Amino acid sequence: MRFLFIKAERANHPLASLCRVLNVSRQGFYAWLRRKPCRRLCRDRALSQQIRRSFYESERRYGAPRIHRDLQAEGAATSQKRVARLMREQGLVARPRRRRFIRTTDSRHGHPIAPNRLARNFLPEGPNERWATDITYIPTRQGWIFLAVVLDLFSRKAVGWSMQPYLDRRLVVAALEMAIKTRRPAPGLIHHSDRGTQYACAEYRQVLADAEMIASMSRKGDCWDNAVVESFFSTLKQELVDHRDFATHQEAKAAVFEYVEGFYNRRRRHSTLGYLSPIEYEEQQTARN
Repeated sequence: MRFLFIKAERANHPLASLCRVLNVSRQGFYAWLRRKPCRRLCRDRALSQQIRRSFYESERRYGAPRIHRDLQAEGAATSQKRVARLMREQGLVARPRRRRFIRTTDSRHGHPIAPNRLARNFLPEGPNERWATDITYIPTRQGWIFLAVVLDLFSRKAVGWSMQPYLDRRLVVAALEMAIKTRRPAPGLIHHSDRGTQYACAEYRQVLADAEMIASMSRKGDCWDNAVVESFFSTLKQELVDHRDFATHQEAKAAVFEYVEGFYNRRRRHSTLGYLSPIEYEEQQTARN
């Protein structure tokens, strides 16, 4: 530490004076300058470069656990604790969460309510067996814009989604129709939602019936019955929405498209999936079968 101080200050003070005050010899200082960095320090420097690249490629969304998985995928043998230490030393901190709330569920209606057939069974054995859906909101300077998403619980992949500035049945129907068109599920899929009027209305129930899906709905006021989609929205807001000031609805739509299709489905490491992305997980399971 004394030699480091001398190196930093010798442009401002005579070297002899610095060595005398700190009780070291000039010969010792010059020998220290010529000494090669230790193997551990060289390794830390190389890892720090990989960590910075992973951190900024994730747009500052990743903390130590996911960056550690990135490094492992690149063949780097290191520990999560070491990654966390090197991140602290570089001041790399994943984006923090901010909390907002607006009500998107109106269960005060006369439409039929489906029983909770999902029963918090969030781990189906294969794709297109159980889907879950919900609605959230995104602020812009042009006003609120709402996002409906459909997740396949097998891989947590966002298989359908829709955005519009109005909270009505067209929003959720568009997301479901996208999911059906892209996945073409077999009859018998369990489709889970909350009790909101958008999901209970006749038009939405007809789309489910046409696709031969089985409706399931959360118990009243119980967000844990749809915890996977709640978690997805929390991640979306932490990693994207809370750190952007969207000027228009269209700007928000473009950002969500890039996040969902370009990052979340294809690249984001999901702890539930063994730190694979949803698409990687599905491809791996398909290859095994």
